[in-house]
Amino acid sequence: MSKGHPPQKLIHVPVLLNSTLELLNPMKGESYLDLTAGYGGHASRIIDITGNYVGSVLVDRDDYAIKRLKPLSDQGIRLMHTDFVSAATQLIKEGRQFNIVLVDLGVSSPQLDQSERGFSFTNSGPLDMRMDRRQGVSAKTLINTASVEKLTHIINQYGEEPISSANGIAKAIVASRPLSDTKELADLVKKHYRGKWSKTHPATRTFQSLRIAVNDELRQIEDLLPILPDLLQPGGRVGIISFHSLEDRLVKHYLKEQFDAGFEAVLTPLTKKPIAGSIDDVHNPRARSSKLRVAVKNKQIQ
Repeated sequence: MSKGHPPQKLIHVPVLLNSTLELLNPMKGESYLDLTAGYGGHASRIIDITGNYVGSVLVDRDDYAIKRLKPLSDQGIRLMHTDFVSAATQLIKEGRQFNIVLVDLGVSSPQLDQSERGFSFTNSGPLDMRMDRRQGVSAKTLINTASVEKLTHIINQYGEEPISSANGIAKAIVASRPLSDTKELADLVKKHYRGKWSKTHPATRTFQSLRIAVNDELRQIEDLLPILPDLLQPGGRVGIISFHSLEDRLVKHYLKEQFDAGFEAVLTPLTKKPIAGSIDDVHNPRARSSKLRVAVKNKQIQ
């Protein structure tokens, strides 16, 4: 950002930045809401263009991200340390509407790289996986208390692991309890994995499923989508970046419902098909699975 002295060196490169800027088309003076601000990658570029500090709000439930964003509050930008549904609900109660809203549903590179956060199995670390470390239930609590049936359901539904493989992994977890280390869990899954794998580690989908369950991610998306239009001014644009099929399916279906509503639609999709991360982020393997969908609030809607 050009105003004041906010942090200039970002820990990670924001995904789909060029496409996000092109489709959301930020303009001077416009207000901006980032419901998953992370480490300010998208926000720094967008607000630098709009110049609207006082009218912008950055939200994140990760305390580490909020600490990184703290200097921006000195520029007049409002920070909200909470989940995006709670933030959206509060802002709607306040009557706030924005020209641009962005929701990036992914886990940030810093979260993955910090072994103590427990999101990654690359290095040994505690089984945490909480995006908001103020919440009580961690991945450690979940895998050490849940039944075989519950773990099977989580791994199958949220990790999209075949039911036979999910059940085998769940049984292995229960038989090996207590578990407390990410690498310990990853090695256990690898040992008992029944499917074929090559480049992708066999524990990838299990870790994804546990993260989704711990953070209640899909319900958060389901609760947010219907109220997103209330956060937009007429003509305002919303961008949603997803990283796996479960997230993108919810976003796709919601926007299709808007498209099918015809003249009664509140939002008009600007992307017939999602913009894939491979377009902008060919050198960032973590970002290649990302998908951007953008819609605009119809101007006749107040």
